[in-house]
Amino acid sequence: MRGAGTIAGMSKPVTDLIHHTYQPPAGFQAPQPGVFKASTVIFPSVAAMRARDWKHKSGYTYGLHGTPTTFTLEERIATLEGGTQCVLVPSGLAAIANVNLALLRAGDEVLLPDNAYGPSKSMAEGELKNWGITYQLYDPMNPADLEARIGPKTRLVWLEAPGSVTMEFVPLAHLAQICRQRGVTSALDNTWGAGLAFNGFDLGRGERRTPGSGADIVVQALTKYPSGGGDVLMGSVVTRDDALHQQIKLTHMRLGWGIGVDDAETILRSLASIEVRYRAHDRSARELAGWLRMRPEIAQLLHPAFEESPGHEHWQALCGDDGLAAGLFSVVFDARYASGQVDAFCDRLRLFKLGYSWGGPMSLVVPYDVQAMRSKQLGTWKHQGILVRFSIGLEAPEDLRADLEQALSAL
Repeated sequence: MRGAGTIAGMSKPVTDLIHHTYQPPAGFQAPQPGVFKASTVIFPSVAAMRARDWKHKSGYTYGLHGTPTTFTLEERIATLEGGTQCVLVPSGLAAIANVNLALLRAGDEVLLPDNAYGPSKSMAEGELKNWGITYQLYDPMNPADLEARIGPKTRLVWLEAPGSVTMEFVPLAHLAQICRQRGVTSALDNTWGAGLAFNGFDLGRGERRTPGSGADIVVQALTKYPSGGGDVLMGSVVTRDDALHQQIKLTHMRLGWGIGVDDAETILRSLASIEVRYRAHDRSARELAGWLRMRPEIAQLLHPAFEESPGHEHWQALCGDDGLAAGLFSVVFDARYASGQVDAFCDRLRLFKLGYSWGGPMSLVVPYDVQAMRSKQLGTWKHQGILVRFSIGLEAPEDLRADLEQALSAL
């Protein structure tokens, strides 16, 4: 006798298994959303198939265009960033590429801060240049330089706060204001802020927050703090303007970008603890940064929450005296230490691991040749010592301090 839920007339068990009609009862709820995996989406009729609209999340058409799992993550990331729409892509760099390809055409120009994320510069120097799109670097600490460089061909300006590796905190509100006044779309890489240190669309704190004072587009590498585990690659592009969102979404569709729903579920699970983790990273980073700045081996500390760090006043104005500042900072070693000595310091560390990325539970360290990363023409980097960037994880700060101390003693 056939079990309940089979289709009458089927003669083979395998057919019954594939076309089984059982549906679990509705009403199941749990702390975490369900994981829906699909390339194929089933339609009840041809009319429904033709009527479905994937552009506005009014229904499901194909796995690449979204499932309940990815729709849920998109909505939560949009809320985190203070936006209304979101698309998800396979990495933070893919988020930057999605924006560039959606908004730029041959003959257009894009402006990037000199302290931008390195691969973003490489994209401008490579693919964008090959497609007839020009670019300029501007000094992000000098709003007048940005204003002078915006021309009739400028279609997009990238913003980043703080600067990659060198951690200068730029006058973000002023830069965004210039873009609005000149009618140029601005896009902010808010990976460091993670939607927590400040709102990329409405800059300011509390009663001083000004609606619409920030960027038009906010991207983030969900690889970092939203994931929190150092085990997921993903990026997001968040907007408020529906026309701009549709432009980005159409490019997203044409490029065929999708994310794994298991990765989406991992980030959904991590989002609930993002603020607790972010604050813990922040506390430990400030404690260790404050200790390192007093060491004779260190010439300068680069951490936005510390007064001597470039752009501290901009961080203070945007985030407040008690604002958040992530778990990332850099130090410049005294010029008497050669590159090989600083490399040996990094190799000697035991708890700090050599590795790129940040935002996970494990502390990381990377030495950089900043002179090769910054424009000599703009002269935004003037220090002679070797720079080392630290990403502070969730280990006990006293253990990390002991690790730093034993490695410094070798110098």
